[in-house]
Amino acid sequence: MITTWWILQGGALAIGLAVGSFWNVAIARLPEGRSLWTPSACEACGHRVRPRDNVPVLSWLWLRGRCRDCGTPFSAVHPLGELLGGMLGLLVFRRFVPDPDAMHAAEIVTAAFAFALVADLVIASYVDIRHRIIPDETSSYAIPVAVAAAAILTAIGAPDPLVVSWKLSVLGAAAGGGFLGLVAWIANWLAGQEALGWGDVKLMGLLGAAFGPLPGAFAVLLLASLLGAAVGLVVTVVARRRVHLPFGPALALSGIVYVFWGLELASILVPGMSRGFTLP
Repeated sequence: MITTWWILQGGALAIGLAVGSFWNVAIARLPEGRSLWTPSACEACGHRVRPRDNVPVLSWLWLRGRCRDCGTPFSAVHPLGELLGGMLGLLVFRRFVPDPDAMHAAEIVTAAFAFALVADLVIASYVDIRHRIIPDETSSYAIPVAVAAAAILTAIGAPDPLVVSWKLSVLGAAAGGGFLGLVAWIANWLAGQEALGWGDVKLMGLLGAAFGPLPGAFAVLLLASLLGAAVGLVVTVVARRRVHLPFGPALALSGIVYVFWGLELASILVPGMSRGFTLP
């Protein structure tokens, strides 16, 4: 049993490294509308990356960070993104399967869905930082997947308190996206320009679908608002001018924090609603 648990942890690490490689591709291609499924190629010479040169982290090391064909340097962001994926894959697995006694199918499936959400939030956040957009593929298109995941997890009896029913998932999507949409409409009307993007609204809808309306969506939105305000204040003081920062990364980071410490976060931010509610 213990040996199997360690093997599964190694598998989670390997899958995380592979997902990290994939999200490098997604971050580069989604803003440009390019397919995620075409083979990777060197942007300088156009030669396709060989399978043996596409091993996460190791390929970058043995090629010394350069294209095999033309010698053009590859950014160190690629292996760092892959390492981040591996680390998060392992941490998410340990969050839901902390010891051999918790090694059941329901917990493992929960970990898989949770890591898929974390990966989606990483992609959305990085694209928003670089391009000031949140792709629909990482927000509105992912909402039905989150609802389906809620239905599957409740059907298999996933015991984690973060798991919500599909009804609460639908309600969370509507409440989270609807509330932030109203805030965006009011803020944009008062400012006379876009103060809060609709991509943020769609991403909040996804987080509501993943965690339910209360305490999940409320706690995530409250934490994101606090993070956004704190970072904005620091950047404004350092830059000595008002700087408009994207809100997507704050939402994404808050969602990832909720995956790991949801109940603890809810008990601090919304103590009166930390247990949430149920629907018939």
